[in-house]
Amino acid sequence: MKVIDFQTQFLSRPYFQALASRSPLAGTPEEKLARAARRTGFELPPPVLDDHAARWIAELDRHGVDAAVSCAGCPEELDGLVAAAELSAGRLVPFASVDPTAAGAAEHAAELVRGRGIRGIVLSPAVDRYDLAGPEADAVLAALEGTGAVVVVRCGLTRARLRDVLGLSRVFDPRLADPLALVPAAGAHPRLAFVLSGLGGGFLREALMAGAQCDNVRVDTASLDDWLRTQPRPQTLADVFERVLGVFGPERVLFATGSSAFPAGWRHDRRTEQREALGACGLRKDDLEAILGGNAARLLALDVSAAQPAPARPQE
Repeated sequence: MKVIDFQTQFLSRPYFQALASRSPLAGTPEEKLARAARRTGFELPPPVLDDHAARWIAELDRHGVDAAVSCAGCPEELDGLVAAAELSAGRLVPFASVDPTAAGAAEHAAELVRGRGIRGIVLSPAVDRYDLAGPEADAVLAALEGTGAVVVVRCGLTRARLRDVLGLSRVFDPRLADPLALVPAAGAHPRLAFVLSGLGGGFLREALMAGAQCDNVRVDTASLDDWLRTQPRPQTLADVFERVLGVFGPERVLFATGSSAFPAGWRHDRRTEQREALGACGLRKDDLEAILGGNAARLLALDVSAAQPAPARPQE
């Protein structure tokens, strides 16, 4: 059974260095990073890019993962991610964030896809403070038409532990994090494939409504534990998946873990809990295979037939 993780973050050394350089806290960037690492439990990545890329590839092998979407956390690590994707022979699929409010954002997004090999563009309306149905975002989406790029939209709950520890301000506007804002954008760009990250990040009802309205909207299953605790009524993961499958069907659901920093590495525990919850929904084997990897392989046009990652650990 092929496994493709639709959401991980690369988080290489340049990412940590970029945040430390912007931090208002006292000390050198390296001193700030050392303090942040102690407080968050994150390991600082090795300074050599090849070593960090090799560690991620080894993680995929160790857990039996055929490929993983890997997103650059900031512009400073984009070059490294592109190089790592090449080193991985396609096992790491590079995505990049774009802020539509930045000057030249539309041209930049198109160049990332056409010229740099980026396979998907990530939009974060609540973080960058813009209306997903507004003119800035529309210009970026229009520029992506015909490129084959996937558009990931991060909605709902947003966490940024490292930024908090480094004293970096993050004025997020949750009013801009509603998945329903995607409906007019998806309707205006029916040829683009959109993915709502984390089933809407706490806006489950709104994500379901967006999926019912727009056939070109999909969902991924990353970081569900972050927002399940915010719901007014207790819900199990199986309850959530049952509702999601009732609207999106198994063909529009993409398995994802949201794995990021080490030492946690690739979150095999999230695969285990999601497989158990999906099993409780009575899925057929071919539908489970589609969610765990087949849907992502088709969406990203990935050929994972030659990949031979190591088998997963028995306890997983």
